Amino acid sequence: MRVVLAEDSLLLREGLVRLFDEAGEQVVAAVGDGDALVSAVLAERPDVAVVDVRMPPTFTDEGLRAALEVRRQVPSTGILVLSQYVEQTYASELLAGGEGGVGYLLKDRVSRLADLADALSRVAAGGTVLDPEVVSALLAHRRARDPLSALSPRERDVLALMAEGRTISAIGRALVVTGGAVEKHISSIFAKLGLPPSDNEHRRVKAVLAWLQP
Repeated sequence: MRVVLAEDSLLLREGLVRLFDEAGEQVVAAVGDGDALVSAVLAERPDVAVVDVRMPPTFTDEGLRAALEVRRQVPSTGILVLSQYVEQTYASELLAGGEGGVGYLLKDRVSRLADLADALSRVAAGGTVLDPEVVSALLAHRRARDPLSALSPRERDVLALMAEGRTISAIGRALVVTGGAVEKHISSIFAKLGLPPSDNEHRRVKAVLAWLQP
C-alpha cells in the first residue's frame, strides 16, 4: 500500500519509514508539517496518510487539522493518527466524517510492528482502529446531551469494543459471551441510538462514533 507520513521529528520520521518498509508498505512521501502533508496527499493520492497531532509551527493540533483538510479534499484517503496525545475535539470531527478508513493510536502503546501493519491494512480497507485510551477519552468528553444514557452497562462495554474495531467474535471472547448475545446487544444499541441497520461493520462503528463527539 502507498503511504504518506507526516511527523515533525526527523529521527522518528526516518524510523517509521524504515518500519513501514520492513512491513512491505511503500512510503511515497515523508514530510514534517501539516501543509506539506496536504500537498503530498494531493500529489501522491496515497491509500493512507499517517499523521502526528502536534506539528509546526505551534505544536498544538496542526496535524489533526491537516488531516481534516485531507478529508475535505480527498475524502477517500485513509487517515491513521499516530500520536502521544488525544485531542478530543478534532479527533471526534475526524472520526465522524470522510469516506476512507480512520485510526487513532497512541505511540507508546504500539509495541509491535505487526500491530502497526495490521492497523494500516484495516484503515486502508475502510475500517476503524482506535486505541482503547482514545475511546475512553472520547466517552469522557462526549456532549452534554448524552445519547448513550439509555444503554445498559453491558451495551456500553460492547459499544466501546466496537469502537476499537473488534469483530463480533472478538467482542464475545472479551466479554465471555456468545456471538449471538453480542449481535443482540449490537441490535439493541442501534435501536436505542436511532441508527439504521447495516451489514457493514465499519460503517456501523463510524456511525456510533459520530454520537461520541464531545
